[in-house]
Amino acid sequence: MRLQRAAGSVLACSLALAAAAADLNGPMSSTPRPAASASVAAGEPAPPAATATAAAAEAFDVNRLFATTCGWCHSSGGRAAGRGPKLMETKLTDAEIVTRIRNGKTGAMPSFGSAFNEDQLQAIVHYIRSLKAEGGTP
Repeated sequence: MRLQRAAGSVLACSLALAAAAADLNGPMSSTPRPAASASVAAGEPAPPAATATAAAAEAFDVNRLFATTCGWCHSSGGRAAGRGPKLMETKLTDAEIVTRIRNGKTGAMPSFGSAFNEDQLQAIVHYIRSLKAEGGTP
């Protein structure tokens, strides 16, 4: 009976974690992103492309991405080496950074393939380029 109760607790915790992760709707989530904003759904005209791009960039929080995904290997938000290298002051070109994110590095970094669109990749590159020593603001 104890074993069944423990198994039930583990299952409940797993389901709760999966539900919480699905709510995050991060780059590795299988949950589709909403197609339209509430104002568009309410019949208001869609915003211009520049506004839509800004809204998409705002919805993609690169700081949160580094805290929840990249930070497992790139310590202090990329400012220090961990399992992966320090990203602050990297010698890689922007194109090399994008390629590394997409393709990974055998035995060192997983491939994120098409998890990020071009704007998101550029936001990640900008984040890396703007890294300052701990206590500074990116």
